Amino acid sequence: MEEKKLTYRDAGVDTKEGERAVSLMKEHVKGTFNKNVLTGLGSFGSLFALDVKDMEEPVLVSGTDGVGTKLKLAFMMDKHDTVGIDCVAMCVNDVLCQGAKPLFFLDYIATGKVRAEKVADIVKGIAEGCKQSGSALVGGETAEMPDFYGDGEYDMAGFSVGIVDRKKIITGAKIKTGNKIVGIASSGIHSNGYSLVRRIFFDKLDMKLNDIVDELDEELGEALIRPTKIYANACEAVLPKFDVNGIVHITGGGFYENIPRILPEGTAADIEIGAWKIPEIFLYMKEHGNVSEKEMFSTFNMGVGMMMVVDEADAEGVVEALRAAGETADIIGTIVESKGDSREERVLLDCED
Repeated sequence: MEEKKLTYRDAGVDTKEGERAVSLMKEHVKGTFNKNVLTGLGSFGSLFALDVKDMEEPVLVSGTDGVGTKLKLAFMMDKHDTVGIDCVAMCVNDVLCQGAKPLFFLDYIATGKVRAEKVADIVKGIAEGCKQSGSALVGGETAEMPDFYGDGEYDMAGFSVGIVDRKKIITGAKIKTGNKIVGIASSGIHSNGYSLVRRIFFDKLDMKLNDIVDELDEELGEALIRPTKIYANACEAVLPKFDVNGIVHITGGGFYENIPRILPEGTAADIEIGAWKIPEIFLYMKEHGNVSEKEMFSTFNMGVGMMMVVDEADAEGVVEALRAAGETADIIGTIVESKGDSREERVLLDCED
């Protein structure tokens, strides 16, 4: 009897299931297309026409990132249609910090075994994030890697490209003492610090995803998996009307790691704790997780996902423009002279402990 010939499927890669995933995600992807997208799904490369007639010297701005261990929450909840928004947000929000307008996005999904419906759900979220940011989802890759990931697990990353006129690039170089810091509210924890989040809620407190947390007035799982806010709308409300000297995306490393990235030498950010409402989820983790306030500000966004540094004369107008656009915004600090180069001397926070 002739021995059965091996196939790729025998090795754990089901190309037919991959084709079915593409078929299921197709409408989500097409829903992000605009007139600048010149290729459809299946091309080797993605073509995007640049509209630069209103720019003197167009500059492309790129950013790449992933979702991190927040994906563990998606696995636990078997909910996969929102983490794609997180993936887009983590990339696009970085690009926005340079004053750029997002153009297009690409994604990468890797999993041990492709399940078409799950992959389609992931891409549905990515497409939603692209719509929120004004990006076209022009391409991506779904890699089936048997024996590489645990059953039901996957990882994902994204790549965003935007454009800005060179004279309008925002780097932080124009920041000076006396400038005001406008904080724009986050939607929650966003996509950073989830190793500590899981340690607090599931290891230390032994809580379950369907536990109702009185302080949050919702199930724990819903609070933890809420997607990262995309700040394209906020930037669109401010940048055409005001000169913005610096923009900060509060990601991994919280206030202490991210704010200094845009500060000129010799300056510091004096942040007034209490100038904005810190969401209950952070207060709960601090109290019940026995985490110091300084560690909280070193890890999480603490309710402020993006900051804009503007001239003092413009600060109130920027806040009004943001609020008119549906954002929650407050003046939360001032740029002052720095007394040193350590992170505690560049970011001044009067923490309790």
